[in-house]
Amino acid sequence: MSYTTLDLRRDGPVLWCTLDRPEALNALNPALVNDLHGLYDELKEDPAVRVVVLRGAGRAFCAGLDLKDPGTGSGTVSDSLRGQHHIAELALKMRRLPQVFVACVHGPACGGGFMLALASDLRIAGESARMNAAFIRLGLSGCDVGVSYLLPRLVGASVAAELILTGRFVDAERARELGLVGTVIPDAGLEEEASELVADLLRTSPLGLRLSKEALNASLDMNSMDAVVSMEDRNQVLCARTRDFQEGVKAFLEKREPRFEDA
Repeated sequence: MSYTTLDLRRDGPVLWCTLDRPEALNALNPALVNDLHGLYDELKEDPAVRVVVLRGAGRAFCAGLDLKDPGTGSGTVSDSLRGQHHIAELALKMRRLPQVFVACVHGPACGGGFMLALASDLRIAGESARMNAAFIRLGLSGCDVGVSYLLPRLVGASVAAELILTGRFVDAERARELGLVGTVIPDAGLEEEASELVADLLRTSPLGLRLSKEALNASLDMNSMDAVVSMEDRNQVLCARTRDFQEGVKAFLEKREPRFEDA
């Protein structure tokens, strides 16, 4: 498929996905939301892509919902509910997909853009990054598109309440202090930093990486350590039965990089 609001670059098992509405700070309009859905549906059928790097063109990561779009706020209550769920489902798809998502955040990441960052598996920030749950400042509930689920699991309930109930912005340094992002660097170095992170991800076996993402997300919702350990045991046995595990052990003993084949 071709996309009008996404700039895609495939580099082997890595997909660089740039939100490409710089004139609107990459705000989420129907075209961009639909393009992201289309891309995520394609990724579900393309296990050869192992990592997706998500970023924004121009001065922003994503400024949230495009309030200037003519269709915003129009239609019936049922129409609004369908549209609301259509946006929120992006976060659900990102967590379900086997690919690891790396968000490179610079400039504003607000509302729905904040959600795209939170739903990613890893986040790095440029020094210009400013993030917030903008919804409550627009007269809406502060809990929207999965943010009230994702944010407390990253920063804890108390800080999440502060950010959601006030709509306060978090700059890059505070985001790092809170554990919301792993690294803060000058904006110009984001692609290089992301490339280094991706290289580390690709040193893992494909199955091991997929199952690790699955287990990390599932463990947040499990109510006992017993359940988590059972899932870990199952995943380790699955990985240990692959040729990639044999290759990993052999490479370790031979002091070289493994050559994994997803087999």
